[in-house]
Amino acid sequence: MFQPDFFMMDQAAEQTVLPADIGGLSEPAPTRYDAANDTELDLPAVLERLADISTRPRYTFMVLNLIARAAGQSDSAGPYVREDGRAVAIRDWLSDALMPMAQRDARRVAVVQEVRSDLARKGLLPEDSGLARERIAEEVRARLRHSGRTNVSRAVSDLVRAGLIRRHYQGYRVDHENRGAQREAVYTLAPLVRRALGR
Repeated sequence: MFQPDFFMMDQAAEQTVLPADIGGLSEPAPTRYDAANDTELDLPAVLERLADISTRPRYTFMVLNLIARAAGQSDSAGPYVREDGRAVAIRDWLSDALMPMAQRDARRVAVVQEVRSDLARKGLLPEDSGLARERIAEEVRARLRHSGRTNVSRAVSDLVRAGLIRRHYQGYRVDHENRGAQREAVYTLAPLVRRALGR
């Protein structure tokens, strides 16, 4: 099945600077699917649903695939993913995995220039060129991760509305559908979605 939205550039990807908040983009129709009503779901149907729900279907599909990868043989991913021997919060792991998309030349150059100007204006840019490059790179990574976390959260919200995953927040004492009190996200794939993705 041909999905034209998946072969066109996402709206947010057309912007020169990676936004920290993409709330200014046009919102999709307020459609919501219920996984309990699904009796059959294949990969073309997943793509069609994302094209209907999301303003960034390609990005959202990549997030879905990464969640499935993090889940492994189980149906849930989070609250942490093991990476190089350390536990990383699932949203940070997703953001870092998608970081190369945020580092395309035009976008990264614009962010670097913005960071350099901000640090210089605040008097925080070291005079030593090597130290300055390190300081700029550190701040660029922090800004890209912040933007990435925002974009991941929006993509996950689209996946929830599409009925492809469920999201809740797991905490030290109690689990809850809303985050807070140091709770971290857990994403649960609908069984039919796992099969559609070949998991």
